[in-house]
Amino acid sequence: MSKYKKFLALLAFFLCLNSFVSAQEPLPKYPDFAGTYTGNDRCENFNRKMFNFNLKLNKYAVKPIHTIWASVLPKYGIERIQSAYTNIEYPKRVISCLIQKDFKSSGTETVRFLTNTTLGLGGLFDPAEKFFKIKPVDENMEQALSGCKVNSGPYLVLPALPPSTPRGFTGKILDTALNPTVYVVTPVLAIVKAGLTVNRTAYIQPIAKMLESNYADPYDVAKKFYGIQTHIKCANLDREEIINTENIPRTTPDKTAEHEKNTLTVADIIKGGTNIDNIILKNYNSDNSKLLADIILFDYNPQTPVVDAMRTALFDLPEINDSIWSDLSIWNRSFAKRIKTSSVNITPEKPDYKFKYILQKNKTAPVAVIYPSIGEGINSYHSVVFAKIFYDAGYSVIIQGSHFQWEFVKSMPDDYKPGIPANDADYLKNVTGKILASLHEKYHIEPEEKLFFGTSFGALTSLFLAQKESQNNTLGSTRYIAVCPPVELIYAMEQVDKNTGEWQNNTENFKHKTALTAAKVLQLYDRKESGELEISSLPFSDEEGKLITGFIMHQKLSDLVFTLENRSKCKNCSDFYTKMNNMNYSDYAQKYLLNDKYSNLASLKYDASLYPLADYFLKNNNYKIYHATDDYLTDSKQLKQLKKYTGKKTVLFSNGSHLGFLYRPEFIDSLKKDIALN
Repeated sequence: MSKYKKFLALLAFFLCLNSFVSAQEPLPKYPDFAGTYTGNDRCENFNRKMFNFNLKLNKYAVKPIHTIWASVLPKYGIERIQSAYTNIEYPKRVISCLIQKDFKSSGTETVRFLTNTTLGLGGLFDPAEKFFKIKPVDENMEQALSGCKVNSGPYLVLPALPPSTPRGFTGKILDTALNPTVYVVTPVLAIVKAGLTVNRTAYIQPIAKMLESNYADPYDVAKKFYGIQTHIKCANLDREEIINTENIPRTTPDKTAEHEKNTLTVADIIKGGTNIDNIILKNYNSDNSKLLADIILFDYNPQTPVVDAMRTALFDLPEINDSIWSDLSIWNRSFAKRIKTSSVNITPEKPDYKFKYILQKNKTAPVAVIYPSIGEGINSYHSVVFAKIFYDAGYSVIIQGSHFQWEFVKSMPDDYKPGIPANDADYLKNVTGKILASLHEKYHIEPEEKLFFGTSFGALTSLFLAQKESQNNTLGSTRYIAVCPPVELIYAMEQVDKNTGEWQNNTENFKHKTALTAAKVLQLYDRKESGELEISSLPFSDEEGKLITGFIMHQKLSDLVFTLENRSKCKNCSDFYTKMNNMNYSDYAQKYLLNDKYSNLASLKYDASLYPLADYFLKNNNYKIYHATDDYLTDSKQLKQLKKYTGKKTVLFSNGSHLGFLYRPEFIDSLKKDIALN
């Protein structure tokens, strides 16, 4: 699965959390994401039982069948069979279009069916789209029922079936009745139909894996995902023209940034960020000085800081998932599949903590330990991309999850509440030490160097770990690289809360706008996967960018609090999510981080910043920091203060906001130079 698929599909998945809340007083801090698209979950107790049953059924019965199937047929064969099956389903699509009086789409589908049946060898191929640019119209009978004003009914999860509603189940029955293969019964055809069914249902496995491995409450996320997907289809927001016809406001490039480019002619700008003119460093001593970039991204074409940060989705490398076999196949030996998973016990009577690793054959090869961004688990795709960079440079790699993530907290003592960096670094140090010890015991590795690499929140804590290790180097660490660490965590938290809360300023047609944004994400992913679109910018307004990033962050917070409150076995979690709709990151800090030492957030502000590390920064040279001048989780004053402490060891990019420069060759090349082995 490509990086675009992982990231953009994930964005679409989280966009389902955005929903409309009618004007009422007082408005919650977050919308009722599930209620609008699926209604009141009247059968939640029953639904949760069936959902858990289906997860187990899939794990022990369905997935093994899919694995065998995917190991028999290469990915290309699976895709061809799926294409043929889609072609056979022509009647349901054309009749749905006719019932909705969408005669243009019914004509399009008819032309596609005739073209693909003849020129496409019974639908195995799609010459209608490839050669004649006739795009498919994915319609079904539930959409027809919705067009006839049939209410959806309550959300239901039934044994061995995907979640749906009474209208959805009725639509599926009608879809089946319109499938021509139902009316022809022979032994040979029965075998063929069984193969078609296995082939078609194999596509649920990536979703099932994502739900189980990424979220503390997969039931709630699956419900949101179903709701937004169904709304998009029934409102026909999945049509090709959506991205092309919607007006997408763009911001012009920052004039200040343009001015700064001109003033940088006095500086010694090195592409790798390895040297900075002393004149620039002296300028940082003045509060009135401009924040100057060390590396200029001349053709970046900035949009807004929030949308620019989303360009982190473009961070990818070849060969990570390249394989003729699907992800399920036992023959798939792509880089991502070669990464192993193991676990260590941190707290007695608590679940083991899982981590991922890939080792060099050389027992003394250096080790790179990756700490990802806030809320990211061990399946973070960014971590896999970074692992590829380190592995190609000769490192063994260990991937840990964020300490501000539900799986990490689930393995820690009950009194652990993440969010105080110095305290978090102690726990991170303990976990990393046990992981290194377990790999030493199992594989007898004796790494000659240990490099610690972190992004965002993981970068912040890795620097605190560096300070602790400089006083007592129990891990044997040698170097640290931090990318976009928040200089002041409380400030960054407030910016996240501010962006997420802006939905309250414009609730008109919020449900439609949210679904439309999700539809854009899905279409963008489809275009990129098919190779039709070379992405140099993202088709989102600043408002849409804030919706996406804000609610991604809230989902991470929701998963964490769900675990802290030990709600995994709740039969009805509606009360929990009602409370979560009114909890932001500031509220989290107020509830879980304040104690006898910190009476309010102001008293926590200094300790939750990089300022306590000033002495370490000034006296040591074993670290490097990457940042951007327009990072929306920091401000210029904070970055100038960081420059005072770190000098040349902090490299600032002219654009990219928060992690939005990772895909740029300037960053990748500089990182490769940093980690190159003699």
